[in-house]
Amino acid sequence: MEQGSGFSTSSIHSQFSRAYLTRNLILAYQSFGVVYGDLSTSPLYVYSSIFDEKLRKYRTEEVVFGAFSLIFWTYTLIPLLKYVFIVLSADDNGEGGIFALYSLLCRHAKLSLLPNQQAADEELSAYKYGPSSHVVAPSQLKRFLERHKTLRTILLLVVLFGACMVIGDGVLTPAISVLSAISGLQFTEAKLTNGELLLIACAILVGLFALQHCGTHKVAFIFAPIVIIWLLSIFSVGLYNVIHWNPRIICAISPHYIIKFLRVTGKDGWLSLGGVLLAIAGTEAMFADLGHFTALSIRLAFAFVIYPCLVVQYMGQAAFLSKNLDLFPNSFYDSIPEPVFWPVFVIATLAAIVGSQAVITATFSIVKQCHALGCFPRVKVVHTSKHIYGQVYIPEINWILMVLTLSVTIGFQDTRLIGNAYGLACMAVMFTTTFLMALVIVFVWQKSILLAAPFLIFFWSVEAVYLSAAIIKVPEGGWVPLVLSAIFMIVMFVWHYGTRKKYYFDLHNKVSLKWLLGLGPSLGIVRVPGIGLIYSELATGVPAIFSHFVTNLPAFHKVLVFVCVKSVPVPYVSPEERFLIGRVCPRPYRMYRCIVRYGYKDIQKDDGNFENQLMLNIAEFIQMEAEEPQFSSSESSTVDGRMAVISTRSVQSSLSLIVSGHEEVGTSNSIYSSKSATLQSLRSVYEDENPILRRRHVRFQLSPSPSMDPRVREELMDLIQAKDAGVAYIMGHSYVKARRSSSYLKKLVIDIGYSFLRKNCRGPSVALNIPHISLIEVGMIYYV
Repeated sequence: MEQGSGFSTSSIHSQFSRAYLTRNLILAYQSFGVVYGDLSTSPLYVYSSIFDEKLRKYRTEEVVFGAFSLIFWTYTLIPLLKYVFIVLSADDNGEGGIFALYSLLCRHAKLSLLPNQQAADEELSAYKYGPSSHVVAPSQLKRFLERHKTLRTILLLVVLFGACMVIGDGVLTPAISVLSAISGLQFTEAKLTNGELLLIACAILVGLFALQHCGTHKVAFIFAPIVIIWLLSIFSVGLYNVIHWNPRIICAISPHYIIKFLRVTGKDGWLSLGGVLLAIAGTEAMFADLGHFTALSIRLAFAFVIYPCLVVQYMGQAAFLSKNLDLFPNSFYDSIPEPVFWPVFVIATLAAIVGSQAVITATFSIVKQCHALGCFPRVKVVHTSKHIYGQVYIPEINWILMVLTLSVTIGFQDTRLIGNAYGLACMAVMFTTTFLMALVIVFVWQKSILLAAPFLIFFWSVEAVYLSAAIIKVPEGGWVPLVLSAIFMIVMFVWHYGTRKKYYFDLHNKVSLKWLLGLGPSLGIVRVPGIGLIYSELATGVPAIFSHFVTNLPAFHKVLVFVCVKSVPVPYVSPEERFLIGRVCPRPYRMYRCIVRYGYKDIQKDDGNFENQLMLNIAEFIQMEAEEPQFSSSESSTVDGRMAVISTRSVQSSLSLIVSGHEEVGTSNSIYSSKSATLQSLRSVYEDENPILRRRHVRFQLSPSPSMDPRVREELMDLIQAKDAGVAYIMGHSYVKARRSSSYLKKLVIDIGYSFLRKNCRGPSVALNIPHISLIEVGMIYYV
């Protein structure tokens, strides 16, 4: 029996290992179409950027060998050593990117500046993600950072700066990739002029941004073959060039050639490093897109395909250039053997589009995460994939990116100048990641500062050399990402500042619970059947706007629920943990609190079922409170009761409510009933932008249970009757103004900047998917 059992266990383990490996190989295949499009197209423009006008006077074989040696070691140290072996291990529940590192730090070192955080948030399963569960004594550095709010603010600004540079990548990547890909047409029989090339590039870019609403879920399988064919093509061309032109290029792997290169070229060689770093542009995508794949799949794809293919391609171009010293401006296309020129050109153009697509999608994701941190105005977020969670499309950002990309393309018309801007943006993101990674090593991995310091010093030293070369080129195009970052940083700062001021006004002007208790269960007004959902950003207490309702309205709903929709520093919150339910005032008041929690990568989708979920959760809370006396506060309590996480799984099993109902489709019939051919042709587009909402019209009934507490039965009956009477959504229509005593700068920020952003972004009711027909808004002025 033991032998049989052992065989069975090993067989299961073998099957599990085989399934695990198969899954990772499939994910590795998909990652080519999403992660590596940008990185794999860099051979199009690297050598032409390195050998600009200043370096062309050093046209010798030795200098070309030195340039390849620089590319090889840069490629080995940063993408392979830093990202593949170290940074990919610092995931947050499988998610990667700058915000994942910041989220880890906020949870392990209490560095978050999100205002409405609670102790209950720390009980989330995703919150506890980390390498160890034992408690470690806080280090002096950790205590120092937690004690000084200024340092925590600086850390947030560093993260936002990195995010703004990623947005800059989203502008510059399509411009340089598409321009470089079609530049080969200048050297064919067609002999197209610069103006004609520019027109073709702009047409491709407009088409690229116009198709963004389709989402990247179609890219993974459809475009992965394009990138793989591209990689095999450039590998084959590179290998041919090494063998045909100069096999001695293999010797240039020795770092000795870097020293010789810098000795010969001096300052001009140092400035050319801005072109070398373009070889690793797109590396950050490996970490940023980790959430859609696994660390193992990305490592497999890079180590076994991307790394050897690109190294051989750069080696082949260098071998070609070492024997053709006059062909630097268009070295990639010149190095392609004539019989295969057109196939490689077509694949290069398609690969450039794929690479641009991935970076644009990453930009949407970054903007979504900035909004979750309260650092970006409300925008429309469309979830583009039914199968891959977290892939989003933001129409407003898409068209802004298109205008900026076209402006850069038309304004510069030169890949060298765009390359200067692109290199600075990429290196700034890597520099930020290195800094955050060093903090993660100390605070999250709980390693010694003596281990984090060498990591920080070594990689910062390497990256600082490249960053300094890129900064020198600020006048020659490098100013573009700095200006874009400055604009987006100002927008983020103004929005974050205004939002925090408004929150603290609510916090300091909460309604006194003693005043509410003094009014009695009727609140001094008529309580009519129905449920009133009062939305507020406060996670505790009653917002000031509630006193406006009580004093100005003659009647109010019998059941009141204070709803707070907030973000927590985790990527996702599972549906079972999303709702926190509590009680405001004693039982006869029929006033509850519901906190709905979302992670920074969660999508707030309108599935038309929120009211029913809320109803079930409150009913479960009422029963739980009766069954667990130690949980509830006393009947005469004058403070908010404790909050409970209500699991949607437990609700169905233990609830005394009988649920019955049917689904109704919530889309407009006008599109389907119309005989117009134009409207019919737009039907599929409409369905993509406005997915069908199946709103469940549910009736609740109380199941007969003689053992039920009469007070619980009465409260549940009140809840059911209120739901049958209807649900109203109540929000404050707020106007935020600076106090008269405020400084001129504060008035400028609040009265002009913040007011402009609020008027031109999506309203809170739209962002929260509140049905307009059930919405009640009450005006209120905030003097902050």
